[in-house]
Amino acid sequence: MTNKMPPAVRDHAWQIAHHEMGHYVVARALGFATGGVTLTVTMDLRHQGGASINLARSISSMETMKEYLEARMMVLMAGAMAQTLPSKHSIGKRVDKPKATRILKGELGAEQDYAKIRELQHLLRNLAYPDTDPASSERIAAQLKAMIDRVWGRTQKIVEDQAETIAELAGVLVDNMVIVEQWGRPADTYEVVMAGQVLERLRAVQAIPSSRVWTDSSSDAVQHWK
Repeated sequence: MTNKMPPAVRDHAWQIAHHEMGHYVVARALGFATGGVTLTVTMDLRHQGGASINLARSISSMETMKEYLEARMMVLMAGAMAQTLPSKHSIGKRVDKPKATRILKGELGAEQDYAKIRELQHLLRNLAYPDTDPASSERIAAQLKAMIDRVWGRTQKIVEDQAETIAELAGVLVDNMVIVEQWGRPADTYEVVMAGQVLERLRAVQAIPSSRVWTDSSSDAVQHWK
């Protein structure tokens, strides 16, 4: 059980649990159906994790499509942001923006999230500016930056508002990790699989408030993405 988990392994599991619960909490806040969450951490600090999110959604208009794309980008960003939240003993949980950017861009993992964000970002911009001249590279770059800053700012607000919930759920995940039995060799891997039905019975999950996505360009954007 986790009371026997080496401190370095537990600390790493705690960070990755925050990452997965960041995806999970923001997805639920934005109206996505969610399933289970899994986490595996080895003694040498390799890890795998996942939060099951149902991406099926009725899209009946172009505005609904834009909202869907922005919401999906927010869910992808949320994991890296949540991973940088300070320890549960800290007061005033704030996202470490430079570290979250490094995580997304591959320095600390999550490069798959970043690749998906980049694709969705361009698709959303193409929909928002259908008459774009492909040769207008400076204007396109400015539009992309304004868009990603806006989406980042909205995601950061949800993550920070829900920091206590993310930390509580991450703690539940880590506290339920067990060492995996491995025939013929020493066990060196801790893992947990929490089913969606189990998570949905938790009071913290039931209390996650709904948030709305707006796709207009008016917002107090966090000037962050570089």
